[in-house]
Amino acid sequence: MTPLAVADPGGLIQSVDWVAVAPPLIAALAALAVLVADLFLPEARKRLLGWLSAAGLLAALAALIPLVGDTRSTFCFKSPGGGCSYTADHFALAFQLLVLGGALLTVLLSLHAVEEDALPGGEYWFLLLSSACGAALLPAARDLATLVIALEVATLPAFALVGLRRDGRGAESALKFFLSSVTATAVMLLGVSFVYAAAGTIQLQGVADGLAHAPGQLKPLAEAGAVLTLVGFAFKAAAVPFHFWVPDTYVGAPLPVAGYLSVVGKAAGLSGLALVTTVAFRPYGHTWGLVLAVLAALTMTVGNAAALRQRTDTRHGAVRLLAWSSVGQAGYLLVPLAAAGYAGSDGPLGATVAYALIYGLVNLGAFGVVALVGGSGRLDGFRGLAGRNRWAAFALAFFLLCLAGLPPGVVGLFGKVVVFRSAVDAGLGWLAVVMAVNVVIALAYYLKWTALLFAPAETESESEPASGSAPAPEAPGPRRVPAPLTAALSLAAAGAVVLSVAPQLVLRVVSGSLF
Repeated sequence: MTPLAVADPGGLIQSVDWVAVAPPLIAALAALAVLVADLFLPEARKRLLGWLSAAGLLAALAALIPLVGDTRSTFCFKSPGGGCSYTADHFALAFQLLVLGGALLTVLLSLHAVEEDALPGGEYWFLLLSSACGAALLPAARDLATLVIALEVATLPAFALVGLRRDGRGAESALKFFLSSVTATAVMLLGVSFVYAAAGTIQLQGVADGLAHAPGQLKPLAEAGAVLTLVGFAFKAAAVPFHFWVPDTYVGAPLPVAGYLSVVGKAAGLSGLALVTTVAFRPYGHTWGLVLAVLAALTMTVGNAAALRQRTDTRHGAVRLLAWSSVGQAGYLLVPLAAAGYAGSDGPLGATVAYALIYGLVNLGAFGVVALVGGSGRLDGFRGLAGRNRWAAFALAFFLLCLAGLPPGVVGLFGKVVVFRSAVDAGLGWLAVVMAVNVVIALAYYLKWTALLFAPAETESESEPASGSAPAPEAPGPRRVPAPLTAALSLAAAGAVVLSVAPQLVLRVVSGSLF
């Protein structure tokens, strides 16, 4: 398709390449279609809205195929200090695959949850597709204004998704998420204004050129702006110390939404963080490289230590453990970004994209099994799951071993090796040691949960509470598995198995010449 050229009175020429913008555009059109259809469909046929959402995301994924192996830019300005606001390159396509694929799995996980939890279907699907549209737009953004707008389009619907749960916990979690996110966004916007004042442009490459030649008196302003801008993206990526919203938000949100935030929300923050650091703030690479290295070390340590402290009899303990685990995993994802700053190139970014794809697949699978088991969400509720639902137990065990990086979850081990190697190659030996220690710490809680799945179920006499003690948690009985949930778990498990057999496929998706 030939790009459409549009002249405006200011003498600028904007070329619109509809093929390049098709993936986020299709997600946006699907959101509008769901919103309109919700007005006319009778209540008995509202379930069709979920399948319409899945079809829209499948179409958006299919729109990525014509873009493979090519770099296409659009919304370009032929003017002094011009550039393009949208670029569909290999980096953008890999993150769009993660975002749209993760949103599709979330839709499949949500089809039964919307009915079971009596969530408003039309609003739920519209908000989910709108958030996915913003998250898909973000990795292709090439100016600060588009980055901020895309980030907010991805985040604002997420507040409402968390609050759709009809109890006090959902409203409280949504309020915490909203207030902390608004604060982080305000800090980020202040930083963007400082950067614009110092560089004179909002185009990412133009910012890099402007900061490299900024007058001496503007350098403190530029450095402060860079730091403040990073705060907003670090919050979205759940990096310590901007992680405090994660556990309560995940517990209060519907389970599919918690899984969505842990994968798609994190991917949006990471892609934005990667763009502003490796492109816009390249002249300060060594400085932000050290900052991200410290953040990575703190994030993985705090996340894994908190996950290790989760008790098996705590209500919603399974979701809390996955929440803290996602914080720890965010630390691993930040390691290649720090390495890119030290190496002075964007080569290590492939490791972040590869690990994000692996993590997103298996983490959504783990949330899916937790949704399937149901009950109070206590870890004790998973004791003896193999005797009640053999395939769910095997699937969850496999996902946990992938997250831990242990065979047969070879793809998880492969991802950690890629990240570890990026740190070593960049000369960040101390960060590689911190990562190795944290991988060992994480083994403890992942293996503990895995062991519970195959432990003998408690007999009635053993589960009888002692006098004055709290009653033992009841293991949920067998339940019919909805077909969409089965499809989501099957897709996640099959993908993880295929990648464990041939992990090099991840590198081919990310970059054919990464190694």
